Amino acid sequence: MTISVNTMRAIDHWVGVPLCAIVSPFVALLDGVKNIFSRGPEIPKKLLFIELSEMGSAILVDPAMRNAQARGAELFFLIFKSNRASLTLLNTVKPENIFTIDSSSLGGLIKDTLRFLIVARHRQIDTVIDLELFSRFTALLTGLCGARRRVGYHIFHGEGLWRGFMLTRKVHYNPHIHITKNFLSLIHAAFAKEIEVPFSKIQIPDSEVRLEQAVINPAALQKVGERIEKLAQEYGLEYTPGKSRLILINPNASDLLPQRRWAQQRFSELIQAVHAKYPHDLILITGSPAEFAYVEKVRTVANIKNALNFAGQVSFAELPPLYTLSDVMVTNDSGPGHFSAVTPLRTVVLFGPETPALYGSVGNSIAITANLACSPCVSAANHRKTPCQDNVCMQAITVNQVLEKVCVQLEDADQEKAR
Repeated sequence: MTISVNTMRAIDHWVGVPLCAIVSPFVALLDGVKNIFSRGPEIPKKLLFIELSEMGSAILVDPAMRNAQARGAELFFLIFKSNRASLTLLNTVKPENIFTIDSSSLGGLIKDTLRFLIVARHRQIDTVIDLELFSRFTALLTGLCGARRRVGYHIFHGEGLWRGFMLTRKVHYNPHIHITKNFLSLIHAAFAKEIEVPFSKIQIPDSEVRLEQAVINPAALQKVGERIEKLAQEYGLEYTPGKSRLILINPNASDLLPQRRWAQQRFSELIQAVHAKYPHDLILITGSPAEFAYVEKVRTVANIKNALNFAGQVSFAELPPLYTLSDVMVTNDSGPGHFSAVTPLRTVVLFGPETPALYGSVGNSIAITANLACSPCVSAANHRKTPCQDNVCMQAITVNQVLEKVCVQLEDADQEKAR
């Protein structure tokens, strides 16, 4: 049985807080002993990133990982097993250096956690960076994995989540700059030769927030194109890969924050509006295999012949080819908005409980947000859990607003492709 998000949050609080309180003194004692008898490397040599639950963060952290790599560090990564595929889009971390934890059951979680703590010591990880803002579990992993240099976010005098005293280099999380810059500040702290309180006293220019593009296998591109062409033919539609316009609609969002979802009805209305504006273009409604029924409802209500249910039709590895073939995608604030940033695809991303100022895509993206007085309502201070049961922030976004931005992105795509 899969552990629900709320159950994981409850465990993190009721078990995590006392464990952090118990473990912190022992971690500090071990640090003192190590400082007496041995010295670690002057700079990180084997650097582990911990980010368990957010697939999109595996993309947003890539500029920071490449920064560390350029400084000579060998990279490692710990992530939930179900999210491992997100690290394959850019392959910045070698497959053999990726550790996973199975979160589908409590037994698997405990077993893989213990295994990781042993393997991390065996691989002689000297530096660990905890990318999480909301997790006491990752704080415990950071403190117990054997690394001498441990970097992460600390609340200092703030009212955020207390995570014990596991860190040797405490970084101030800045809620006023994009998360990619916050990740880069962790790298500065890891490599700094002197301790700063707090880290990181540097300016991070926009030029450092640069995302690599995925290398697309021509055979994979052809395979996905042929699959779309075949599906279109089954419905009596014409589609020529690389020539016909292809518009993606991604209506779902993960269960981590369901308040991010624009209503199914609105997506159906958007499909109708897009078809009225561009009657000859093919529309693919995307999603995972588990989202097929959700996508099918959107398609059925729209009742547009040119709009096809494409949920589960491509593997995760085939997303970059799909995005490369496509012209524009409309999506909630979720993984696809970040995954597409490794391709030239233009996107329109809808924001509500979170803000694009912090979590916007770093690709060719236009963000739409209602900017309500209560938004964003999730943060590092509330474990990313909002009391809101009526996401007016998403309901306030109109079909016409989204259609207008779709038109802008399609015009730019037409100019680029000389259509």
